[in-house]
Amino acid sequence: MLAGPARERDSMATPAKPSAAQDGHKATARLRRPSTGGSAAPELPRLAGADRLVSVRHKLTTAEAAVGLVRSGDRVWVQQGCGTPTTLLDALAARAEDLHDVEICHMLTLGPLAYLNPAMAGHLRHNGMFLGGNVRAAVAEGRADYTPISLGEIERLFGDVLRIDVAFLQTTPPDEHGFLSLASGPDCSLTAARHASRIVVEMNDQSPRALGDTFLHSGMATAIVPVSRPLQELAPEPPDPVHVRVAERVAELIPDGATLQVGIGAIPGAVLALLGDRRDLGIHSELCPDGVVPLIESGVITGACKTLHPGKVVCGLALGSRRLLDCIDDNPMFEFHPTSYVNDPSVIARNDTMIAINSAIEVDLTGQVCADSIGLMPYSGVGGQLEFVRGAAHSRGGFSVIALPSTDRAGNVSRIVPTLAPGAGVVTTRADVHDIVTEYGVAHLRGRTLRQRAEALISIAHPRFREQLSEFAVREHYLDAGAAPS
Repeated sequence: MLAGPARERDSMATPAKPSAAQDGHKATARLRRPSTGGSAAPELPRLAGADRLVSVRHKLTTAEAAVGLVRSGDRVWVQQGCGTPTTLLDALAARAEDLHDVEICHMLTLGPLAYLNPAMAGHLRHNGMFLGGNVRAAVAEGRADYTPISLGEIERLFGDVLRIDVAFLQTTPPDEHGFLSLASGPDCSLTAARHASRIVVEMNDQSPRALGDTFLHSGMATAIVPVSRPLQELAPEPPDPVHVRVAERVAELIPDGATLQVGIGAIPGAVLALLGDRRDLGIHSELCPDGVVPLIESGVITGACKTLHPGKVVCGLALGSRRLLDCIDDNPMFEFHPTSYVNDPSVIARNDTMIAINSAIEVDLTGQVCADSIGLMPYSGVGGQLEFVRGAAHSRGGFSVIALPSTDRAGNVSRIVPTLAPGAGVVTTRADVHDIVTEYGVAHLRGRTLRQRAEALISIAHPRFREQLSEFAVREHYLDAGAAPS
């Protein structure tokens, strides 16, 4: 099936420079009310500005009724991150016994997922394109599936091997033109909705209104479930002293005016926290974490030097706390686009001085980067790492960084290794890697021989493991005896 994609549907998934016309929507009065902790009744909600819901009144229903649109054998796409439509997912899990062989596809979701209960076997099964802590056990135990794929390629599958029957989304209430904004950004979900036979919307008046290519007209929705509840949040991970030392090494590489891709986690957060003395930084990233907010507020992130979408923070989704969600709400500095556009290496490369900052589970002495598995066990996903590594490589003045502590948290296992663990997935190849950073320094690998790479990587490994690594390098003829670093 992969060899023969449906050509007539390629245009909906092929990256292209999107129009900024949607940004012309004027800010509307926010439809807010205190959280009720559950789904609303199907009648018209009594909210300020509820007159805008009149046009969709006939589509309003309960979550229990809306998930009745899912049939046995269907494939359901679920919006990810802070936009996880938990009301719909809980309702679907509650009727699992009525269904058989329903596949639920998504990337990183937040919060507990009732449909992963072992009792759901044969009824509901997960297929993950990027794994979070809420799905890892199910995948490891064989109760759920993992599809290794770069995030920017996912939308290309919707017209062929991953046809979508039902899309579950979380959105704002409609604006005066009838448009719903996908909570926290479009990621791959807007494209999934455009391919889906049925679209079920969890319409949340506490969702931020993300600007850019984030809008779905309410007329496209099959059913709309009004709710009022806080979105799922991802609290920033506090860095430990080792994370901070790694981040200091990375921060030294970042000049004024650079455009950054950063992820979530302790090291990316620590890097951003160290950039307060930079000027006119930009963001082009598959996701936007909390750490950008203080840099925007202090005037460090302006996008003034960006050569693509100047003045804009460009990303596919926002993934963080309420502080971040409040920052993106109706904020024209943020321009969200589908992941197929944001993660396209040819688009990424149009940003001069593009610096991609990613992490890894382990790196071998030739520069192979494992970032999605611990040996045979899938841990996270391919993500957008390789797409941004390659995009940054073709950017004028750009480069990529793989940053990681030199050991595991206990200090017992080196993360610079002779060879990757059996079954470990190679996300960034040794032909693509640029710089590897640990708390002990920076190994510049691009264009270097295997001998030079081994020498550089051993020098940034934890001192306790350098002798072992050197012995391997000598034995395998990467290094001459006596020439290994100590």
